[in-house]
Amino acid sequence: MNESILSKLAKPLIVIATLIWGSTFFIMKDTLDDVNLMFLLAFRFTFAAVLLALVFWNKWKTIDRSYWWRGGVMGLFLFAAYAVQNYGLIGTTPGKNAFFTAVYCVIVPFLYWLVDRRRPDRFNVLAALLCILGIGLVSWDGGLALSWGDGLTLCSGFLYACHILAVSKFSQGRNIFLLTVIQFAATAACCWIGTFLTRGIPTGGLPTRAWLVLLYLAIAATTLALLFQNIGQKYTSPSSAAVLLALEAPFGVAFSVAFTEESPTPFMYLGFLLIFVAVVCSETKFDFLRRRPAASEI
Repeated sequence: MNESILSKLAKPLIVIATLIWGSTFFIMKDTLDDVNLMFLLAFRFTFAAVLLALVFWNKWKTIDRSYWWRGGVMGLFLFAAYAVQNYGLIGTTPGKNAFFTAVYCVIVPFLYWLVDRRRPDRFNVLAALLCILGIGLVSWDGGLALSWGDGLTLCSGFLYACHILAVSKFSQGRNIFLLTVIQFAATAACCWIGTFLTRGIPTGGLPTRAWLVLLYLAIAATTLALLFQNIGQKYTSPSSAAVLLALEAPFGVAFSVAFTEESPTPFMYLGFLLIFVAVVCSETKFDFLRRRPAASEI
């Protein structure tokens, strides 16, 4: 696809990805009772890698050695982030899991500053702080005590920040579709190792609902959503991408409210408002609020 078209679609694609991920929270609620987490992740990323490899088979002749280590590093960070976040969920609540994972909003601008020597402006910092506060209100469950699960989730937030930065750095000048295939393959390989080290492959068969969830996760939440994220990040600054990616949490709450018995609270509405303001701050830097000279002054 033409580079200029992809650059114009970059931010909408990131938002679509977060919408898809938000829809996975409530459908996965009972699936992990039937499916080993590592097998679930291995299935997702293997399916996605094979599917994308087949779709873009005619582009493989353009690949060089750098694709393998770039995609491999991206895949390792992605595997680590997913695994740590999901194991952290065992020891905390879904709300806290969403909130503590979202600390990458704050980490990314400063991590990017450390690695690339590009200092975040005040709007990047303000947007990150507004976003994390908004997600905190959306995810609030009435408690502040930290558990071991919260600690793991905080670690996953740092790993997601590393993954966002890796995608931004390593995708420049490379075919993002081929790079994504290699990333998926590296993640899948790690997940299969984890599968055999844990509960292994299910041998007694899975219920039909579990297979439907696996297919949805593999096709929509992995193949499409992560591809959209990678495309979007190639043409978006890491700080802006981090704020947009954080929309996953409020979308997840919105789907839970719509399709389960969860009820919205005043804190949720305030949190949604703050996240919206954070996105506006990140994307516009509030240019529309600044006084423009009248025609007679020009």
